[in-house]
Amino acid sequence: MKSSWKKFGVSIAVAGALLMAASVVFSQGPPRGARGGQGPGDGLGPLGRDLNLSDEQKAQIKKIQDSFREADQALFDQMKTLRESDPNLMNDSFDEPAVRAAAEAKAKIQIELEVSRAKMMSQVAAVLTPEQKSQLAAKRKQFGRQGPPPDRP
Repeated sequence: MKSSWKKFGVSIAVAGALLMAASVVFSQGPPRGARGGQGPGDGLGPLGRDLNLSDEQKAQIKKIQDSFREADQALFDQMKTLRESDPNLMNDSFDEPAVRAAAEAKAKIQIELEVSRAKMMSQVAAVLTPEQKSQLAAKRKQFGRQGPPPDRP
């Protein structure tokens, strides 16, 4: 009985790690061709639609995004390779070291992707005027995207 609970707990942990990996990968968005180009926000998504970006700002943001997209492609390729080589969790023998190694490798890539995205957004923010930054901050607050929820007491 103890062993099955242990296996269940490990399975839940692995599923959580896979969910985290998927959320990071999908938060990066699909490649440009997959959605037919950027929308009106030019890289800032729905929050950037009303910022009235100048053509120069749009060009600078596109250049920043393209640069990071190219730089991150190797990480996306590594993540894809890891997902394709995931241990089969539905077979009779569970290989915990293999699952842990795969989860740790994905976590390292996730960290690099998150850091890269933060760097990119920092560079994009440098292109915005103080008024645009203020508008964007207000929208982020309105949509509840100020970061993780506070810890519960």
